[in-house]
Amino acid sequence: MTVTTSGEVHTATVPALLAELEVAADRGLSEAEVGRRRGEHGENVLQEEAGESALRKIVRLLADKMTLVLVVAAAVSALVSREWETPVVILAVITLNTVLNYVQETRAEDSLQALRDMSVAQSRVRRDGREQQVPRTELVPGDIVLLEAGDAVPADGRIVDAARLQVAESALTGESQPVDKTVDALDDPDLPIGDRANMLYMNTEITRGRAAMVVTGTGMDTEIGAIATLLGDAGTDKTPLQRRIDQLATLLTVIALVVVVIVFVLGLARGESWSDLLLTAVSLAVATIPEGLTAVVAFTLAMGASRLAKRGAIVKQLAAVETLGSTTQIATDKTGTLTLNEMTVRRLESAGQSFRITGEGYSTNGTFLSDGEQPVPDMRRGFLAMALCNDASVAEGTLVGDPTEGALVVLAEKGGIDVPGARRAHPRLAEVPFDSAYKFMATFHTTTTPEGDERVRCYAKGAPGVLLARADRVRVGDTDRPLTDDDRATIAEAVDAMAREGLRTLMIAGRTLDGLPADTDVLHETVTDLAVYAVVGILDPPRPEAREAIEIAHAAGIEVHMITGDHLTTASAIAHDLGITGDSVSGADLDGFVDDELQTRAAHFGVLARVAPEHKIRYVEALQTGGNVVAMTGDGVNDAPALKQADIGIAMGITGTDVSKGAAKMILTDDNFATIVAAVREGRGIYENIVKFVKFQLTTAWGFVLIFLAAGVFGIAGGAPFTALQILWVNIIMDGPPALALGVDPTDPNIMKEKPRRPNEPLLTRNRILRILTLGVVMAVGTILVLEFADDVFPGDADNPLFATTLAFTTFVFYQVFNLLNVRSDRSSVFSAQTFTNQTIWVALVAVVVLHVAVVNVGFLQDLFDTTALTAEQWAFAIAVAASIVVVEEIRKAVVRAVWR
Repeated sequence: MTVTTSGEVHTATVPALLAELEVAADRGLSEAEVGRRRGEHGENVLQEEAGESALRKIVRLLADKMTLVLVVAAAVSALVSREWETPVVILAVITLNTVLNYVQETRAEDSLQALRDMSVAQSRVRRDGREQQVPRTELVPGDIVLLEAGDAVPADGRIVDAARLQVAESALTGESQPVDKTVDALDDPDLPIGDRANMLYMNTEITRGRAAMVVTGTGMDTEIGAIATLLGDAGTDKTPLQRRIDQLATLLTVIALVVVVIVFVLGLARGESWSDLLLTAVSLAVATIPEGLTAVVAFTLAMGASRLAKRGAIVKQLAAVETLGSTTQIATDKTGTLTLNEMTVRRLESAGQSFRITGEGYSTNGTFLSDGEQPVPDMRRGFLAMALCNDASVAEGTLVGDPTEGALVVLAEKGGIDVPGARRAHPRLAEVPFDSAYKFMATFHTTTTPEGDERVRCYAKGAPGVLLARADRVRVGDTDRPLTDDDRATIAEAVDAMAREGLRTLMIAGRTLDGLPADTDVLHETVTDLAVYAVVGILDPPRPEAREAIEIAHAAGIEVHMITGDHLTTASAIAHDLGITGDSVSGADLDGFVDDELQTRAAHFGVLARVAPEHKIRYVEALQTGGNVVAMTGDGVNDAPALKQADIGIAMGITGTDVSKGAAKMILTDDNFATIVAAVREGRGIYENIVKFVKFQLTTAWGFVLIFLAAGVFGIAGGAPFTALQILWVNIIMDGPPALALGVDPTDPNIMKEKPRRPNEPLLTRNRILRILTLGVVMAVGTILVLEFADDVFPGDADNPLFATTLAFTTFVFYQVFNLLNVRSDRSSVFSAQTFTNQTIWVALVAVVVLHVAVVNVGFLQDLFDTTALTAEQWAFAIAVAASIVVVEEIRKAVVRAVWR
């Protein structure tokens, strides 16, 4: 086996190439040979740029502008202070911040890599004589890969079998239009890539038909690898929220520095030592500049993406995490998303007779029940068509293939057809694969007439309206007769009746040909002059959880729209059962709307049926023009444009094509509509956790600012209420584990009872700013009052110069403890059960209290932090004063709850 690249294999014949690759097209490679070749060629992946080393990451973190402020603080402290404690503690803060940021970044990167690993695509291959799904990374030269419309080509390969194959190669050649492909060997060894019609290349997409290819190049031995075209690394850019956070951090830094300058100037005016003032000012800057803000946001987004993946929603871009919370419209596919995608034929119409079919799922047990007393007619040809114009197989109740085709296989078995035997007896000569452009599939088989002549029989299945327009006869018993207007009316009436029952309808038809046309590209043109065999009504039961999910979406202010290719009546019946409200329209109806009218009415449509790809993208655009944030689901090639257009394109992980997954920002691993609603809930929770951290940190920073401004203006505590180390200790509390614990806070149970937030909503809304300012004032007033009156409340300690500042320092620390509990909900009381849903926060708070008790009571820490021991009564006093922030918040929350109700 010598072929390792696509090279000039386009000039070789298929048998010669297969012989060189030592593989049989009908059996594929053995597992043992696959293992040997993988050892020789490696994984089928493109080399990515080396990740940032740990050392470079640490250097980058230390070079951050916020960290540099800390470095300056340490340097200033070392120069102007005769003590070693302050610069050492500042360096400890630098180390702590760097370690926390490093851990956050590493965990975020690991989380995103895990998401990428989860979304590794699968390929259908033939190995050891049977078809199986394998990760694309495991393909090796010589593998026989089976492809159909919607698949992305996983490696370079030579086509060994094809039916009406077209491929979009713009990713490689720049050619905007799909190109036709062939099996035939080509003569010119120097043909450019775009003209090699018998080759398929990695990362191109199958847009029509199907093919089998033998892999000739993998990984860096592909054409894509040769020109170093790397796979896109989604999600590495900062999201809009992260950019807004960066801007906010910069603004707050400027404000903090202005305040620091004011405090410094006021101190000089009072005659204080410039060296002491400089140290205090720099420490204040360290405490008020939000150096941990951006890292926490990145960490929270990445951890949120990981939680979404556990719920069955893999996000390819972090921006989708924050956008989810703003979703106002969900345009969803029906089959498999709102329904179970477990098809069963329930009704059968043939030659004017109607039958109900018993049996469940993919079991072949069942009978035909007539609506009247008519005997079951001879429908063998119709059942044979269902078995042969079909790629699915059902064995012992297990389906392999498309669910709709599986339902037809089961019906054929119930009708007395041995499906495997029929397929062996009537091998497929050619086919017209299903294509959304013409809405049918047809296959061609050898047959023998009663006179003993060999002919070709065409069997077709597809949309009743499409095949009925191509039919001129109807099968009655064992003969065909002309199709009359009455027959057409009867068939149309039967289709409508099935649709009203919520059944999906398919027509089965066929004809006999003298032979196949020489040009197989015109096979679809022979699917005409058909004889109608039967119309079937297929039930796809709604998912039990879908109705509840739709109710939750409506309560959350999110409208749900069903978009489907099914009959309008069928779709409307299912939508009604699921609780989807609004008008029902067809694709043809949409064509009658001008853009302005569609934009006005779009949000009021509950069902869009019989839609084409251009209808989907036009509808998404119409919803977006009204300022809506639109989530769109899809699974087919024709859904890709609308998925790209939507704010959040959502692809189906089970039934979705590679093209749809490539266009989407999120992939559902279970194809379940309820997962979309759960993802929206999670997205809202992630955004709220980021807001909680911002509110917590800014409230503390604002409290610091007010305390030092008041002390500077009024000369309280000599203008320096806290020492530099005390300031840094609070900074550790603010940016440390307690604040990080907010990033994993459980989602508020009432969050899906609120309307979606506006996508352009600022991070700091007016209400949030007022809340931050109010609570900052409460902290500052309480702390300053303790500073001023501590000696009066506890006169026995008035002679201790450290007592008042220690009591005020402790009070301010407990303000942070209580405020951390406050910010966890805008509405729920601290005294509700929700307060105890995050064990991480309680562990962090207990750790903070224990450490602060040590800072106040342990001898060497007292010397370090300039504190003195407090009595139990004094601890209780500090806690009681700090609890005032809870009282203020509880009053506000009570008012909010009353208004909300």
